[in-house]
Amino acid sequence: MDRTMNAGSDIAALAGRVLIAVMFVGAGVGKITGYADTAGYMTSEGLPIVGVLLPLTILLEVGGGIALIAGWKTRWFALALAAFTVMASLLFHNFWAMSGEAVMTNTLFFTKNVAIIGGLLTVFAFGPGRFSVDQRVKRTASTAIPAYASRARQ
Repeated sequence: MDRTMNAGSDIAALAGRVLIAVMFVGAGVGKITGYADTAGYMTSEGLPIVGVLLPLTILLEVGGGIALIAGWKTRWFALALAAFTVMASLLFHNFWAMSGEAVMTNTLFFTKNVAIIGGLLTVFAFGPGRFSVDQRVKRTASTAIPAYASRARQ
């Protein structure tokens, strides 16, 4: 019974990683296809060095999203994406400084981002689950160490 629960948890961990990551990969690809518009928006929001920040943002969203899907360096990419989402929420969805319809829309975006941050912190805390590159590397390393140790003794 415990094995079934673990398999279910591992499938849920994979599904959770994929579902969170899809948003980041999609957003990064959208920034690539709408590069000039995104750069203009970032500039209009007062961000400095957009020529540096935008490529870094795309790299983190696409690269970090793909790493999250694969389960590679999962905890660190989850933490990096969580920190990025905190910054994006504070910079672009600051509903407390808005008025009219923008308040309701940005409150919704802000709280959605808070939930995403929670999911990413859960991935950071508990890891990627069994279906991940990280676990595969861990299993490979744990089987390689005894073989190496036995050769070293000879």
